[in-house]
Amino acid sequence: MTIWQAFKAGFGFLSVIPVGITMEGIEALMKRLYMYPIVGFCLGILIGVITFIAAIVLPTPLTIIAIMFAVYGIIWFNHLDGIADMGDGMTAHGSLEKKRKALKDMSLGIGGVAFAVLLMLFFYASLSALENVVIAAGPEINLSVLFIGITGIIIPTLTSANGSFSWHAFAPVFLMAFTMICAETNGKQAMLTISTFGKSFSEGLGSMTIAGGTSKNFAIGIIFTAIVSFILLGLLGLAALIVSTIAAFIILKISNRHFKGLNGDGIGAANEVGRIVTIATVAVILFFLYGGMIWTL
Repeated sequence: MTIWQAFKAGFGFLSVIPVGITMEGIEALMKRLYMYPIVGFCLGILIGVITFIAAIVLPTPLTIIAIMFAVYGIIWFNHLDGIADMGDGMTAHGSLEKKRKALKDMSLGIGGVAFAVLLMLFFYASLSALENVVIAAGPEINLSVLFIGITGIIIPTLTSANGSFSWHAFAPVFLMAFTMICAETNGKQAMLTISTFGKSFSEGLGSMTIAGGTSKNFAIGIIFTAIVSFILLGLLGLAALIVSTIAAFIILKISNRHFKGLNGDGIGAANEVGRIVTIATVAVILFFLYGGMIWTL
């Protein structure tokens, strides 16, 4: 079982990209679970490119819809199903067995509908807040502060090389695209985090993922994700990674309280929440950096 098999299986397992997935590939992936954020980064690049194009050619509301279509068109709704299932299980009354039964039930209850709808509203609101704040900040976004490393070198270089044409005008578009890359990477790292620290209560792909959540895989994954976050968004990216990691632990605590353990639904929920809180964190921090509300008596 090779690293290539694990990498290839990651695309088949975490997206709808038709790479051809085998049980051997799945086993390789579960032994190298650090591939989750690596594959998430690659998927994030696809989503980031679509975000970049949409932010240039589409009006504001349609940009948000295009990004949401890109995310679920590439990733599909498998992880969103985890949110719905957890909602059904958490709202079920009665014993632990009843809660677990509701969690695994194929039918969708009112709790699952409510949780899924609220999550989608959170996703839309986060994207809307991000786009509004980058539009408000405009070219004044300081790339040397927000973007560290490669990007902080490339953009000023392009600006000076092209004379009067300022690439700084594209700073908001770059920011949105890079945020989506970080969001998808962080979402997959959240899956690795919750798998590493969770304990399975049922058999299946979820238990295989949890078994693969070793300290070594977690360390490789979190280092990779931190590097990506810092290169693309600097300290802003690291802040978003911290928040998404905390969100994974919160979901784990909720799962342990209601179900006395973790399964694949909880892992999928960590992906969805990790992605969205990353976007929300970037939007909130930018809001206060660039003319956010000043509280007065």
